[in-house]
Amino acid sequence: MAFPKKKLQGLVAATITPMTENGEINFSVIGQYVDYLVKEQGVKNIFVNGTTGEGLSLSISERRQVAEEWVTKGKDKLDQVVIHVGALSLKESQELAQHAAEIGADGIAVIAPFFLKPWTKDILINFLKEVAAAAPALPFYYYHIPALTGVKIRAEELLDGIQDKIPTFQGLKFSDTDLLDFGQCVDQNRQQQFAFLFGVDEQLLSALVMGATGAVGSTYNYLGKKTNQMLEAFERKDLSLALNYQFCIQRFINFVVKLGFGVSQTKAIMTLVSGIPMGPPRLPLQKASREFTDSAEAKLKSLDFLSFTDLKDGSLEASS
Repeated sequence: MAFPKKKLQGLVAATITPMTENGEINFSVIGQYVDYLVKEQGVKNIFVNGTTGEGLSLSISERRQVAEEWVTKGKDKLDQVVIHVGALSLKESQELAQHAAEIGADGIAVIAPFFLKPWTKDILINFLKEVAAAAPALPFYYYHIPALTGVKIRAEELLDGIQDKIPTFQGLKFSDTDLLDFGQCVDQNRQQQFAFLFGVDEQLLSALVMGATGAVGSTYNYLGKKTNQMLEAFERKDLSLALNYQFCIQRFINFVVKLGFGVSQTKAIMTLVSGIPMGPPRLPLQKASREFTDSAEAKLKSLDFLSFTDLKDGSLEASS
């Protein structure tokens, strides 16, 4: 199936869902968030309601509202808005897929159901096929994240002949460190114009060498500009400069991983860097500690990712 829109490529920010202190979604800052991504980070594609967006901690009604707000506020500013519509219930996933098509999203993505799990490739494809069919006009992406779903079906196996079963299939978000599996996804599907979107930010350069066409990640919310510099260096075949950028990004990620780094901490860092209040995460996640935020801020400054002028007024209070 041919889609008129250009292929999803380059950096895609996995959006955070901003919340108020009492855990309600703070829709009021999403317009500002869009402008920040485009103007400050040079990122014009987004992936909504995924892991970083706490999509599976939101109600179906909230997921619909969040998707709608991003599509509305991103109109004429963002290139592509992909909505993650994966759920444990096939019916809910189909409802979200249909809704994404109705509101004018540019694509949908789905993770493997992770409670009652599909144990074979064929069963997983049957599930994905039913979701994709609910939005037959939208590009469909598989979101491969085995560490969180526990579904260990190799992406390379899944992709074998997938367009025969799911004609709208356009690519995958590969959030795993297995570069053998990723490399074979690329190698065995060279004839297809699939989007191979890598999802492990600290290893992106390795994936680019393997043929990644883009990347979806949480750090592109606040390190998009730096990562875009790495992409540009890679495009110019200046590998040593690209490697310098990757190592620089790794220094920060390595530092925060040792402190304990997840969705809560991403919210705190984004609040700090952008000045837009992201609020706390929703239970069962806990808010990032003040110690974490202070340490992350010091590290960002030491790496020159953050000058004192970048800190917007009130951003520290917002994350305290």
